[in-house]
Amino acid sequence: MTTIKIITDSSCDLPQMMVDELGISIVPLSVHFGEECMSPQMELCEFYARMKVESTLPKTSSPSPLHFFHKFEKAEVDQDILVISLSSALSSTYHHAVMGKELLLESGYKGQIEVIDSRTASLGLGVLVYKAAKMAEAHVPFAKIVEETRHSIKTSGTYFFLDTLENVIKGGRLDRVRGAVASVLNIKLLMKASDEGSVEVIEKIRGTQQALKRMIAKVGETVHDFDKDVIAVAHSNCEERAREVLGQLLEKYPFRHVLFSNMGTVIGTYAGEGGVLIAY
Repeated sequence: MTTIKIITDSSCDLPQMMVDELGISIVPLSVHFGEECMSPQMELCEFYARMKVESTLPKTSSPSPLHFFHKFEKAEVDQDILVISLSSALSSTYHHAVMGKELLLESGYKGQIEVIDSRTASLGLGVLVYKAAKMAEAHVPFAKIVEETRHSIKTSGTYFFLDTLENVIKGGRLDRVRGAVASVLNIKLLMKASDEGSVEVIEKIRGTQQALKRMIAKVGETVHDFDKDVIAVAHSNCEERAREVLGQLLEKYPFRHVLFSNMGTVIGTYAGEGGVLIAY
C-alpha cells in the first residue's frame, strides 16, 4: 500500500482494471433520465441507445461534500490524500471536494490533503490521475506529486471531436436551426479544454476524416518528450474509429504510455455517440 491516496471522480473515464491496479478511489457523479438514476453498471451501448430516443438529455449531478468526506475517511491513518477533480468550469464537483476537505480537517484529520482542479475532463483528467498514481506507487513524496500534477495541468491538452450535434442542440449549447444547417453541410466541431477549463470550439471542419486529421495534427503542435509522456484516446461508443485515430497518432508521435477507453455516461451525455477525445 502506498502512503498517498489518489482520489478522483467518475468523469475521469479510466479503465476499471487500471483503477483497481493503481488503487485509485472514485467518487461517482450521478446520471438521471428524468427521475430515474442510472446504475453505474449500466452497459454503455444501452446508455447511448436510450439517449438517442429520449427527447431531452440525461442530467448529471456532482457528488455532495459528504460523499467526498466519507471517501476521505476511508483512507488509512498514515495516508496523505490527493484529489484531482473534473474541471470547475464544467461542474461543482471540485468545489464540493474542497468542502469535503474542510469537513475532514474539522474532524481532526492531521495528514496532508490537497484538492486540485484538473481544468479538463474525461481522459484529460484520467491522464493526470494516472500519472499521480504512478508517482505514488513509486513512493514519490506527496509535495512533489502535487507540484508535478499542477505543472502537468499547464502543459497538457485535451481535444474533442463531435460526430453529432444533437446533444449540444438538446443541451442548449447550439441553436437548433444553426445546428440543422451544420448537420446538412456535414460540419464537425473540433473543440478543446481551454486554459480556464471550459470547452471551446476551435474549428468547424467539413467531414469526419478531415476533422480527425486536424485533431491529430493539433497534438503535434506541442513539443513532447515521447519517452515519458502519455497519450490517451477516449471514444463515445465508436471503438473502431478511435483505434484508427490512436494508430495514426502513434505512427506520427511515438508516445511510450497509452491510455484507451470508452467514455462513461457523464461525459458521453455531452459528447453524444461517435465522439473521439485525445488527451496528452
